[in-house]
Amino acid sequence: MPPVQQPDQSAPAQVSATGAPFVAADGDRDPRAQSGDVLTSPQGVRIPDTDHSLKAGRRGPILLEDFHLREKISHFDHERIPERAVHARGAGAHGVFTSYGTAGDLTRAGVLAEKDLETPVFVRFSTVLGSRGAADSVRDTRGFAVKFYTQEGNWDLVGNNMPVFFIQEAIKFPDLIHAAKPSPDREIPSAQSAHDSFWDFVSLHTEATHHTLWNMSDRGIPRSYRMMEGFGVHSFRLVNAAGETVLVQFKWTPKLGVHSLTWEEAQIAAGVDPDFHRRDLADAIEAGAFPEWELGVQVFEDNEEQTFQGIDLLDSTKIVPEELVPVQPIGRLVLNANPTNYFAETEQVAFNTAHVVPGIEFSNDPLLQGRNFSYQDTQLTRLGGPNWTQLPINRPQVSVNDNHRDGFMQQGIPTGRTGYHPNSIDGGSPAPAEQGGYTNVPRPVSGEVVRGVDASFDDHFSQPAMFYASLSDVEKTHTIEAYTFELGKVYEQSIKERVLGVLVNIDADLAAQVAEGLGLPVPEGATAEHLAPSPALAQVTGESFPADGRQVGVVAGPDADIAGIATLRAALEAAGAQVKVIAPRGGLIGTGASTEVVERTNVTARSIEFDAIVVAGGAPKDGDIKAVVLLQEAFRQLKPFAAWGDGVDVLTAAGIDTGSPGVLTGADASDVAADLLTTMGLHRVWERADLVTASAVPPAA
Repeated sequence: MPPVQQPDQSAPAQVSATGAPFVAADGDRDPRAQSGDVLTSPQGVRIPDTDHSLKAGRRGPILLEDFHLREKISHFDHERIPERAVHARGAGAHGVFTSYGTAGDLTRAGVLAEKDLETPVFVRFSTVLGSRGAADSVRDTRGFAVKFYTQEGNWDLVGNNMPVFFIQEAIKFPDLIHAAKPSPDREIPSAQSAHDSFWDFVSLHTEATHHTLWNMSDRGIPRSYRMMEGFGVHSFRLVNAAGETVLVQFKWTPKLGVHSLTWEEAQIAAGVDPDFHRRDLADAIEAGAFPEWELGVQVFEDNEEQTFQGIDLLDSTKIVPEELVPVQPIGRLVLNANPTNYFAETEQVAFNTAHVVPGIEFSNDPLLQGRNFSYQDTQLTRLGGPNWTQLPINRPQVSVNDNHRDGFMQQGIPTGRTGYHPNSIDGGSPAPAEQGGYTNVPRPVSGEVVRGVDASFDDHFSQPAMFYASLSDVEKTHTIEAYTFELGKVYEQSIKERVLGVLVNIDADLAAQVAEGLGLPVPEGATAEHLAPSPALAQVTGESFPADGRQVGVVAGPDADIAGIATLRAALEAAGAQVKVIAPRGGLIGTGASTEVVERTNVTARSIEFDAIVVAGGAPKDGDIKAVVLLQEAFRQLKPFAAWGDGVDVLTAAGIDTGSPGVLTGADASDVAADLLTTMGLHRVWERADLVTASAVPPAA
């Protein structure tokens, strides 16, 4: 967590680039942290017994004077705080952002402009709709929020894994969330959009079409937070040292590439490992496979219209294709430390789009303008008052003297006798900053007071049509299946028909195939005119990515080729992958000095955990049904396979054609290791899709 400020808030703050807890000069932990070795009361009184109440006799009534009982129970009774209305379920990590210095001509914000400057960060990933107890792998938008503890104060870049949003104006946000959350009568369904009110809303508010399409694509079920893009969504104004301005849109690009779960994997994970994404993130960091992203910006002229080639830069339901405006890299983010305490850090961290630093300002995007109010307002209730910025995870790592006083949960001890400016009693302290302060660039503002938007906001279909046209064939198939599943859960026939009427504006084949799956007639209509397809929008591109943190399951038995497993492990781990041995029973396999630890058994292993499956020579031939299920699931999920020696026979016995794409075989482990790494870098064996998915016929061009 960010280091704890000392009571004298005018003193320089201690800075920790890794997010480690504050350590005093004498080596002791911060006395306000839970760090002592002896159990005490909240007042520091040592407690010798916390298992028995104070009674009048061993069988007598409890005495009211038992202060330890009252404090312990009372604190427990008040441990819970309101969960977030949206983005309730999340996972977080500490890290470091390093600026390339390439944005110096765009902004005077040191965090982006100063070459090689390292800034501590805390990042929180989340789902939108589910409660804290929901599953990670549901089809949903993901939050990607970054708190930069900069030398000029905190900057929050509060984004999503999709560059567009459902609505164009913040005033509709309560309606959207009311429609997307579970129905108020039954509180069903949880954490998913496959129900009537959601589809009723998005089919009546067709501005939601673009974001809904992203959600129905593979982007709605990411493989891992580590393989997820992030977007600032809105246009922001950057101001350089000369007072010159540009508009920019922010994008995070993952080092491991953009990858998603299959629908089968998402469903399995929700049942057998609902913590799938948070576990993946924490395990990768703990293993030293630090997740990494590159921050980039698309840069636009800050013209009077705030448009680019007819695309309205104030409309959060639209993007500018990267082929028209390339993303300029400006920095690198590495997550290198897990939270020490989930509640204190991941749950209590609070973001606000209005938290900016000098050199970063807002555009007139009406959704952004509303968010700037909403985030501040919601923390007042959720975190118990106006002093939520003093919580250690939210606290800036620079000195703070804001003249704010009192309020719930005041944690600082302000010095001096005044809380106003100007003053003469405290020598005028704190005084306004003479240099380096936040000043807005002057700009004219005028116009009639109206409720409405510009006509450029009225185009709701050309960009979704462009997005769908940009997808690979297998992604189009998955999107068709997603719409068919979601609408298959809708009861009202009129809502299904209305959604089909929206889809025909995106793509005629999309509408036809979804209609066929629902058993409904194909609606009439024409696909909207759109820009040329954008290759940057497709996930399946043929590009290979690093193996960092990828999991390889090695199916083995008591007589397995231990030397071969060791050879495979050395090759894969040298490339950053992790190997887990799967056997019928736990413990060790092998004899003497040649042994391997069994990390998963046929009972505890499931296909979703692994990015590739290997069957070692000497594998069991007993046809254990659980091992067969594991192999067949992984094959359907298009994962790379490898086997050597008589391990090849195990694949054949499980019904897996060893001549299929992505199934590597050899005489020994060294024959398959290198090719397995290459195949894993492509995420999946996409050539196998039409072999394992009945409906995976590529859509008509």
